[in-house]
Amino acid sequence: MKVVIIEDEKPAARRLNRLLNKRGLDVVVMLHSVAEGVAWFSKNEHPDLIFLDIQLSDGLSFEIFETVKVKSAIIFTTAYDEYALKAFKLNSIDYLLKPIDDEELDDAIEKFEETHQSKSVQLNVDDFRNLLHLSPSSNYKSRFTIQIGQHLKIIDVDDIVCFYSENKATYIQNNEGRAYLMDASLEQLEKDLDPSLFFRINRKCIVNLKAIKDIISYTNSRLELKLMNFKEFQMIVSRERVKDFKSWIS
Repeated sequence: MKVVIIEDEKPAARRLNRLLNKRGLDVVVMLHSVAEGVAWFSKNEHPDLIFLDIQLSDGLSFEIFETVKVKSAIIFTTAYDEYALKAFKLNSIDYLLKPIDDEELDDAIEKFEETHQSKSVQLNVDDFRNLLHLSPSSNYKSRFTIQIGQHLKIIDVDDIVCFYSENKATYIQNNEGRAYLMDASLEQLEKDLDPSLFFRINRKCIVNLKAIKDIISYTNSRLELKLMNFKEFQMIVSRERVKDFKSWIS
């Protein structure tokens, strides 16, 4: 059985790849965006089964099927809550809730093998946005505007390494290693940030998943993070947040 994984969180894609390989499934390719999906399905033979995340870095995964008619069966991998799962049931689409459980993965594969029916995907993206309570641009910020003297600087979410507080002030640091003062608190920022991309590791820091270079065991069951171009201080995941952090990156 040939399988394609479409998942923008690369650690999650690699974990699913390992789980599927253990079950003897041939993962042909791992794709991480709508653009990659459209390009690949336009040029390659379609697989038997697709494991498909909903929210990709450049849009909803459903948008792939507006451009390319895909004839593969689909199992959604989703972090959305129960209300979204009801939408999948209504549309006869299988799903797995993240983080993916081994037994539930086995059940989903078994169900596919029993039916082995190719489901041509003809989804209306706007209908699914409504079902999942998603706006076309999502509810999370894609950029932040920082005032520097008389000038305004725009920092895209993809260029953010972390947010941190120091001496009762909040800073945003970009990929170039520069930190800028912000008006918002970390508590306010948490509401504006996509929780699939950003995680508050302790009282003073929120990190971007894509900026993590290394994760190291630290004293008292904590973790130390190495971030891109960040040397201000040690980034430590507090002990009470370690379990949630591990689930977040899996």
